[in-house]
Amino acid sequence: QAQLVESGGGSVQAGGSLRLSCATSGSFYRINAMGWYRQAPGKQRELVAVIASAGSTSYADSVKGRFTISRDNARNTVYLQMNSLKPEDTAVYYCNADASPRVGSRFTYWGRGTQVTVSS
Repeated sequence: QAQLVESGGGSVQAGGSLRLSCATSGSFYRINAMGWYRQAPGKQRELVAVIASAGSTSYADSVKGRFTISRDNARNTVYLQMNSLKPEDTAVYYCNADASPRVGSRFTYWGRGTQVTVSS
């Protein structure tokens, strides 16, 4: 069964950097957009960044200029480079993919999440 697996979370001081990775396991016929969401305690899950299969990107206003999303289509992997981290970036970060495991099907996939903690 196809799945998404995140890695790279951790704890860092404000101003520091982290790089998140999300790899796919299992096979996909096609992967369309991939993205990163986050959920802080007591808050709703929110979109952080998304990248289309052709490479166009979109970011939440709160992370523009600090975070960069990229993908390796050959490896079906998406990355999130996070620089100049702030305490308000503390959250569980989830990988997301709009993908087709086989011809004629299409689903939204979620990873289990990885914790990012930024201390002041």
